[in-house]
Amino acid sequence: MPRLQFGSWVEDVVDWLQSNLSWLFDFVKTVLNGMYDGVDTVLGGGEPLLMAGILAVIAFWLRGVLPGVLTFVGFALIDSLALWDDAMATLSLVVVAAVITVVIAVPMGIWAARNNKVSSTIRPVLDVMQTMPAFVYLIPGVMFFGVGVTPGVIATIVFAMPPGVRMTELGIRQVDGELIEAADAFGTSPRSTLTRVQLPLALPTIMAGINQVIMLALSMVVIGGMAGAGGLGEKVYGAITQLQVGLAAESGVAVVILAIYLDRMTGALNERVSPLGRRAAAKAAAMLQGWKFAHYKPNTAVAVVGVVVLALVAGGMNIAGSDSGSSSNQAASTDVGKGKKINMGYIPWDEGIATSYLWKELLEERGYKPDLKQLDAGPLYSGIARGDIDFQTDSWLPTTHEAYWKKYKNQMDDLGAWYGPTSLELSVPSYVKGIKSMADLKGQGKKFKGKIIGIEASAGEMAKLKKDVLKKYGLEGEYKVVSSSTSSMLAELNRSIKKKEPVVVTLWSPHWAYGKYDLTKLKDPKGAWGKGDLLHTVAHKGFAKKDPTVANWLKKFHLTEKQLTDLENAIQASGEGHEQDGVKAWMKKNPGIADKLAPVPGASSGGAQAKGKDAGKNVNMGYFPWDEAIATTYLWQNILEDRGYKPNVKQLDPGPLYTALAQGQMDVQFDSWLPSTHKAYWEKYKKNLTDVGDWYGPTSLELTVPSYVKGIDSLADLKGQGKKFDGKIIGIESSAGEMGTLKKTVLKKYGLEGEYEVVSSSTSSMLAELNRSLKKKEPVVVVLWSPHWAYGKYDLKKLKDPKGAWGKGDLIHTVGKKDFGKDFPELNGWLKKFKLSEKQLASLEVEVQKGGAGKEKQSTRRWLDANPGVEDKLAPVAG
Repeated sequence: MPRLQFGSWVEDVVDWLQSNLSWLFDFVKTVLNGMYDGVDTVLGGGEPLLMAGILAVIAFWLRGVLPGVLTFVGFALIDSLALWDDAMATLSLVVVAAVITVVIAVPMGIWAARNNKVSSTIRPVLDVMQTMPAFVYLIPGVMFFGVGVTPGVIATIVFAMPPGVRMTELGIRQVDGELIEAADAFGTSPRSTLTRVQLPLALPTIMAGINQVIMLALSMVVIGGMAGAGGLGEKVYGAITQLQVGLAAESGVAVVILAIYLDRMTGALNERVSPLGRRAAAKAAAMLQGWKFAHYKPNTAVAVVGVVVLALVAGGMNIAGSDSGSSSNQAASTDVGKGKKINMGYIPWDEGIATSYLWKELLEERGYKPDLKQLDAGPLYSGIARGDIDFQTDSWLPTTHEAYWKKYKNQMDDLGAWYGPTSLELSVPSYVKGIKSMADLKGQGKKFKGKIIGIEASAGEMAKLKKDVLKKYGLEGEYKVVSSSTSSMLAELNRSIKKKEPVVVTLWSPHWAYGKYDLTKLKDPKGAWGKGDLLHTVAHKGFAKKDPTVANWLKKFHLTEKQLTDLENAIQASGEGHEQDGVKAWMKKNPGIADKLAPVPGASSGGAQAKGKDAGKNVNMGYFPWDEAIATTYLWQNILEDRGYKPNVKQLDPGPLYTALAQGQMDVQFDSWLPSTHKAYWEKYKKNLTDVGDWYGPTSLELTVPSYVKGIDSLADLKGQGKKFDGKIIGIESSAGEMGTLKKTVLKKYGLEGEYEVVSSSTSSMLAELNRSLKKKEPVVVVLWSPHWAYGKYDLKKLKDPKGAWGKGDLIHTVGKKDFGKDFPELNGWLKKFKLSEKQLASLEVEVQKGGAGKEKQSTRRWLDANPGVEDKLAPVAG
C-alpha cells in the first residue's frame, strides 16, 4: 500500500493553527497562567507548617482526628525534604486543571445522559482521549502554548476529562426510572427533576468520577514536568534523566503523600455533600460506642474558624517576613537586574547543567530572578523559538543540534560559542581488548549482544550514528542502536563496568564519565562523526534588545577545559539537588570569576561607578512630553546618577518650562527647537537663558505614508489621489505649529485644498490610526516629523517637498538657566559636546517606547547597557 502521509497532514494543520490562531492561544495561556499564579500564591505563599495545619484541619473536618494528624505529619515530611514549594506548585496545577475539567465534564456528562445522540457521539471521542498515550498530549501543548504551566494544564485537562464525563453520565442513567416517572407524574419540570432527583441520587457516582479526575490530573501533572510545568514533576523528571535515585525517591514520596491526601479528601467529601453519604455517615457514627472521640469530626463552622485563624496567622507572618526582608542585602552597584525575571532552560547533559546553574547563580548575584527549567531538546528549542525560554547554554552546533537549528533559526539568535571543539564518539571500557577503533567493531556484534547503548532518540548524535557512522563502517544489521536516555546509558555503562561485561555506548567530550571510569574512545579513521561541534549559547529572537546587559555577558562567555571540568566535578560532589551549592563552591575557589563573566555595566573593576567632579549636586531637569525630550532627559538622568549627581526630573508644558528656566527654578532642558518652533519662547526669555548648544539636527516636518503605498513619493504625488486616502490627512493636536503650516502653506502650494481634509486629533490618536492602517495594509497619510521613533518601528516613506513648503528644519538645543555654566561647569562641558546620531536617537526612542509609560528610566538604562562606551563618551571622567 502507498504510504499514508497522516503525520504530515497533522503537521500542516498545526502550522496553520499556529499561524492563524496564535492570538487565541496567547489568550488561553494568559488566563491559565493567571489562574495558576493565583492558586500558587495562596498555597505556596504562607509558612509551610501553618499551611500544613490548614490542610490538616480540612482533613480533620472531612475524615476525623487520625487523618488530620497524619496529614500534618505527611506535609511536614514534604517540608523537611525541601520540596514544599514544588509540592504546592504541583497541587496548584492539579487544582486548576481539576476545576476546569469538572466544570466541563459534569455538564457534558449530564447532556450525554439526557440525549442518546450526544452520548453516542462523544463516546468514541472519550475513548481516544482515554487511550491515547499521555505523553502525546504534551506535543500540541508545547507547540501551541510553549513550555511552562499552560501545556501541562491543557494536557492534564484532556487526559483527565473522560472519567468525569463517563461517571456523570453513568450516575444519572442509574437513577431508578420509576422515581423519574413519579416526579413527572407530580408535574415536576425536567430541570427540577434533574436538580432535585437525578443529581442528588447520582452524586456518589459523580463524586467518584471527580475523584478519578483528580487522580489522573495528578499523574499527568507529573508527566507535564517534561514540558517545563515545574513542581514535583520536574523534580521526578530531573532525577530520572540524571540517574539521581535519592532525589527520585524523595520526590516520589512527596507525590504519594499528595495523591493519598487528594484521594481521601475527595472521597470523604461525598459524605458532606451527598444526602446518601450523610445518611451512611450518620449510621456509621451511631454504631460507634467507645471510639467516638477517635472518629470525631468538627462541624463546618468550627473547621472554617480553624482554617481562617491559621490563614490569618500565615498571612501576618508572610507580611512581616516581606517587611523585614524589604531592605536588600545586595549592594546597589551589583543590582543590575532589579528583580527582572530571566527564563532559562537546559538539557540534562552535564555541561548544560553546570553552565545553567552557573548563570543562575551569576544572575541572582546581579539582582535578576532566573527561573531554570529542565527540558528535552525538542521542547527546549521550541520554547526558545516562542520566547517562553530566554536562553540556553548547551547548543551543539553545527552538527548535533543541526535539525533544531534549521527548524527554528529564524526565531533564535546565536550569542556565540563558549567552548569547543567537542567530539562525538562510541566508547568501550578499557578492559574490552582489541576494540580501539570503529572499524574493530565489525564482526564483534555477539560480544556486545548486538547492541549499542544510545541516549535520547531526539539527540542529533543518535541520528548521525544511525545514518552515517554505522553505514560507513558496515555495522548496519549487526548492531541495533538502543535509544534510551543519557541517564539510562550511564546506568548501563556503570552496571556493565561493575560486572566487567563488554558494552559499547554513545558518549561525547567533554563528559565527566571519562574522569570517573577508565574508558577507550573508539577512533574514527573515516571521519564518519565529522568535525567536532562548538558549544553555543542560543537565545530567542530579540533577547539582546530585551536585556542587552545579559546578552553582552553571554556573548563574551568562555570557559576553558579545566574550568568546565572543575565546575562539573564540583557539581557532582555537591550531590543531587544541590547543583547551585556546587557552583558556589567552585566560585569560591575562583575569586573574581563573577566580575569577569558578568561585569557590572558602567563600573570599574572594583565595582564602583566613576564619579564626576561635581558629584552630589542636585540638577533639576525639565521636559515636555515629546519623544526625543523624554528619551534624552532620562538618558542624562541615568548618566548623572552614575556620575554621582542627584538629578530631579519634572514634566511640564513648554510655557511653564521656559518660565521656570528663566526664573532659575529649573536648571536645564534638552529639547529646544530653534530657531523656528520655539522662537517665541526664546525671544521672550533669552536674556535669562543659556544656549548650551545643539545636539541634533536639522529636524524636519513632513507628511508620511507606509512604504507599501506605491506611486506616492512626493507631496506633489498626492494631487488627484484623495479617494485612495478617503480624502483625509491624519493630523495631531490642532494647536501644534506644524498643523498651522500644513493648512496655511503646504496644502495651498501643492493644490491639495478641497481634495484633502486635515483631521485634527492628537499625537497618540494619529499613531494609533497609523498602526491600525499598517496592520490592515490600508493607504494612510499622516503628519509626522523627524526625529520620531515611528521611523524606527515602521517601514515608512517621508514625502519629498520639492517646493520647500515646510520651510527649513530646526536644530535641537540644550538650554539652561542663566548661570548654568557657572553652577555646573563639569556638566556644562559635557553638554556642549553632547551629540546623538539619527540612528542612536531612533534606537533610544524605540527602546523607551518598548518599555512603556513609567519605565522610561529603566528603558534608557537598557539602551546604555546595549551601547557600551556611550556613557564614557558623553560624560568622560578623568582617571
